[in-house]
Amino acid sequence: MVQLLNYIVWNPDIYAIQIGNWGLRWYSLCWLAGLIGAYFMVKWLFNNQNITTITTTVDGKKVEKNVFDPLFIYCFLGILIGARLGHCIFYQPDYFLTSGQHFIEMFLPIHFMTDGTIKFTGYEGLASHGGTLGLMIALWLYCKKTGVKMWQVLDNIAIATPITACFIRLGNLMNSEIIGKVTSVPWAFIFEKVDKYPRHPGQLYEAIAYAVFFFVGWYFYRVAKKKVGTGFYFGLCITLIFTFRFFIEYTKDIQVNFESGMLINMGQILSIPFVILGIYCMFRSKK
Repeated sequence: MVQLLNYIVWNPDIYAIQIGNWGLRWYSLCWLAGLIGAYFMVKWLFNNQNITTITTTVDGKKVEKNVFDPLFIYCFLGILIGARLGHCIFYQPDYFLTSGQHFIEMFLPIHFMTDGTIKFTGYEGLASHGGTLGLMIALWLYCKKTGVKMWQVLDNIAIATPITACFIRLGNLMNSEIIGKVTSVPWAFIFEKVDKYPRHPGQLYEAIAYAVFFFVGWYFYRVAKKKVGTGFYFGLCITLIFTFRFFIEYTKDIQVNFESGMLINMGQILSIPFVILGIYCMFRSKK
């Protein structure tokens, strides 16, 4: 048993703003802040590269078409749907794929109660690996629809992605979820909503790392802007994020029971293909 020292006692209210029975959760606010931050970053990048609009021909006339505006909707839906399905399929298939009501709960933010009533819960459970995959599919559809070059979009999105990832992990921290293993390090958090043991603040580790990764990508963009469109930034982003994710999992407690006794957990297993893809894209960018 770890002796309790002057650890950080963590028990924030889940609501950032609450008026009566209505409240805005910190988690939702962090998601929103992350998406807005990435939105303005990508908008700046598109303007900086003069690709916000493209020239198309309509009825024999050349017209300017804004291709940036629909990008946010594609990204938002791709991340949300992918993250939700990723959690349900990768981490809780024994629940969500075993009954019709549970299957509905995959797509709607509700929970069917045992007394026959329905409770609004919000989306409890979002997986970053699923969100990344969903985003990639959404961007492929976006490029197919608008005609913008796929690698150019992927590189620009990759530069901004760590902003969103950072805020999402801060949201996890506010929710006291995805907690770390019990430890005696002096910066340990006691997540009172969970138990009274000092634990690694794994969410904070990731949030700080993703903030650093954003500045790494931003530095490379400032010195090697011409690499946008080669896949370098996309490869750099997912290599950094998922390599770090693989190793930081060793500080985290298991998220689902079936991970007990596994040599590497589900988060690490899902990270390996993304690391391989990222390294491939960086090597490919040299050609």
